[in-house]
Order: sequence, then structure tokens, then C-alpha cells
Amino acid sequence: MAPLQQLIRERQEKLAAIRERGVDPYPRRFPARAMIQTACERFAQSGSEPVHEQVRVAGRLVACRPMGKVTFGHLMDASGRLQVYFKEEVVGTEAYKLFDHAVDVGDFLGVEGRMFRTRTGELTLRAETVTILSKALRPLPEKWHGLRDVETRYRQRYLDLIANREVYTASRQRCRFISAIRQALERQGFIEVETPIMQPQAGGATARPFVTHHNAFDVDLHLRVAPELYLKRLLVGGYEKIFELGRVFRNEGVDNRHNPEFTILEVYQALANYEDMMELCEFLLTEVTQTIVGSLTLTREGRPLSLAAPFRRVSLFELTKQATGKDLRAALEAHRLRSVASELGVPADDRISERQLFDRIVESMVISHLWEPTFILDYPKAFSPLAKSRADDPGLVERFELYIGGEEVANAYSELNDPAEQRDRLQAQMLERQAGDEEAHVLDEEFLEALEYGMPPAGGLGIGVDRLAMLLLGHTSIREVILFPLLRPRSSSPPPTPSSPPPTPR
Repeated sequence: MAPLQQLIRERQEKLAAIRERGVDPYPRRFPARAMIQTACERFAQSGSEPVHEQVRVAGRLVACRPMGKVTFGHLMDASGRLQVYFKEEVVGTEAYKLFDHAVDVGDFLGVEGRMFRTRTGELTLRAETVTILSKALRPLPEKWHGLRDVETRYRQRYLDLIANREVYTASRQRCRFISAIRQALERQGFIEVETPIMQPQAGGATARPFVTHHNAFDVDLHLRVAPELYLKRLLVGGYEKIFELGRVFRNEGVDNRHNPEFTILEVYQALANYEDMMELCEFLLTEVTQTIVGSLTLTREGRPLSLAAPFRRVSLFELTKQATGKDLRAALEAHRLRSVASELGVPADDRISERQLFDRIVESMVISHLWEPTFILDYPKAFSPLAKSRADDPGLVERFELYIGGEEVANAYSELNDPAEQRDRLQAQMLERQAGDEEAHVLDEEFLEALEYGMPPAGGLGIGVDRLAMLLLGHTSIREVILFPLLRPRSSSPPPTPSSPPPTPR
């Protein structure tokens, strides 16, 4: 194969030749065209006789087989592929000569003609006019139709979408998935809102933020790690059923389950608690799964996985006792978690906090064994500063996390709305930050001031949209469900392995 620069130079020469003939290689529009799939469906029953009605289609030329004075090619648009038949005596000598000498695989073409079937029965468009819509100056990669190099696929996703039709289909499924979430919530009376992405303080989750600078105000701002504290301000203001679907940013490691920029769904309902959020979560997952998959039974890693409600409910400390044989609550209260972790063979260096160590134990010894959808209930109060305490056990909070197939999908709680207690909890978090936990919550005075005006009882739910998309679309890497995942610059070394487990979706 000729070197890339030579191929680009040849295409540039063809571009010049097109312009010399007075043809615009980048016209502004190609109106009144039909989608390829629609055109094919319309004439699918036409039989072997040519169709007299004219059709206009447009797409990328993805295959071309010149055969003297005729050429067979394939056009591809967003809906599918169609074989196109170019014949000199039909399109005209000059037009065919231009097509034959100046058009390459990868170019966008508009074609008008009539449908017919070849001897093999393939529905084909006999071109009568051909319009160059965009001249591609770079050739598609060698063997582009089987592009498998992971680095190229993620870094140049546009080539991945062209080469691997299943990737294009999956990305469209994600769009349907997002739409299904919105529709399901709107049917329940929820309103979609938007809150700031740049915030003076990044609160609402245990995560390290990205920091930027606003020149006009000469202040540092943080890309949000969660929309939670602003959504709660809307509860104070009188909204009762709200949700936000949007990006959040967490300055953490990158692996198959984590991307520093990802999509989250947060839902809040006034006069509700975490039990109401469990019911809402079950409703959302079953509705969306039925819409996208067409069934509540999935196959993951070769195993069946049912998302039929109701989901299993189990206490966190009951689950950890079953998995480890240890009373982790007693260990926490006696400040013996590090020694217990050592007994369990879980790394417990001094650089991580008790919360991070506890998460590491649960992650390594409990979560990996969960398969069917499971609500893990009632977390330690010290690790959940925004959640309301249980009335019968103030050391625990009304919180759950949902795990499916060994992956965390959702996090929810009864929202703490006592401003004095909330201040005490966040002050305790600030002490954790001073002790070295960079992911501990911040003390947000404006949020506390809002709470002092009164926030109704409420339940809040956060769902990691990308994790759920991985589950429903059958992927094991988050990079397969994000069109443009963050990648290491080509010249830099691999990122260090995170020393602590990743934060939860909220």
C-alpha cells in the first residue's frame, strides 16, 4: 500500500481536478433525499422489474468496484447501506469520467436514479445523476471494515463508527436508553432541570474535583462532582419532583469501569424517603430494560441475569458478616478496621482513610459475589454525611446502594434536612480533609444557608448512567458506551493505579 502522505497527495490532486471542472466538491446542501433504509423498504416488494419512480439518496461511498464503463459501489448513511450501479451511458460520459477519476472510497455522494434488482436479487439503485457532496482527503484505514485496534477505535471514534457498524448501533441504543429514562420519569410527574457545572465548591459526593479559573472574577471554580447540593436548593425553592441528566467530573483513575467525565442521573422527590427511592429505582430499571432489551432477563458473561422486581434487600453489615465472618461495625466503632483488614488480607496502608479502607473491604470481598439486583441498606453515619439517620439506630443512615452483576448502579438516601446536624456532619468531613482525605465532602455555607430556610423531607436517587448502559448493552468496558472516553496523550506514560476504590455515583 502506498504511504499515507502519497495517498493524501493523490486525493488533493483529485480535489483540484474537480474544481478545475467547475464542480464544487463541498456543496451546501442536498435537499429532498430519502434515507437508505426507507428507500429499500419502500421498494423491497418491487420484484425483478425496474422501478419507474426516482429516488434520491446520499451517503458515504464505502465500497467501489470499477468494471470498465460500469461501476458497482455501496453508499452508507445513518440508516443502512445500498448498492449503487453507475453506468457511463446512463450518467453521461463526462460525469462518469469525473466519477471514475476523481471519486474515492470515503467520499460523500448524492445519487438520484431508479431502483432495480440484480441477477442475484440485490436491491440496487441505478444512478442517473451523481453529486459530489464532500471529497475525503484521507483514506479510510487499511482493512477499515474490520477495524479492531483498540487505541484507534477510541481515539478516532469517527473511524470506529464507520468501520464497525455494531458500534454505531450501540451508540444509537444509548441515545434510546437516555430517552427512555427521561420518558419514564416524566410519566411519573418529574421535571428535568439544569444546575451549574462550574461551582465555587465541588460538593455532593466523595470525590476529588477538577479546578479551573474564571478570569473576570479572578476566582477558582470546580467542575462539579455531583449536582446534589444545587438540586436540593430547588427543593427549598418549591420544586417537588425533579431530575437532572448530565455530566459530572471526578479527578480519579481511568479503567474499564471509570472515566473522569461521565453521565449521572440524579432524582429528588419531596415528602419521600429512601424506601420510596427503592420503588422508583425498580420502576426505572424495569421500564428502561423492557424498552431497550425487550425483556427483563439479560445474559451477562454467559449467565442469565433477571431485572424483574422486587430486588433483593439486605443490610450492609449483615452482608459483610456473611462474606467475611467479621463484625465490621464493631471494628469501625472500636477503630480496629485496619487490623481486621490485615486479618482479611486486604491492603491497609496508612495513606487511606477508614472510609476508603471500608470501601476496599466491601469492594473486594462482598460486591464481586453479588449477581442478582441487590439493594444494600443502612450505611455508617460517618460515611454518609448528607443522609438522614435511622430513627431506631442513629449510628446508621437511611441509605442504599444498588448492585447488579457485581457492578454498582445506584446510590440513594433519605436526605438530611436538619441544618444544624448537616453543619455538624460537614464540619466532621472537613476534619477528614485536614487529615488527608482529599475526597471528603466540603462545607458549603451557601447550601447550609438554603437549608435554614427549610427543605421538606425528601428522597434522592443517583444512577450511574454509563454503568447501567454497560449492563443493558452487554459491554464490560465503560469506553464502549462513551463516544469519546478520556485517553492518555500518546507521549505520556501510563497513569498510576488508584490507591483507593472509586467513589459511588452520588
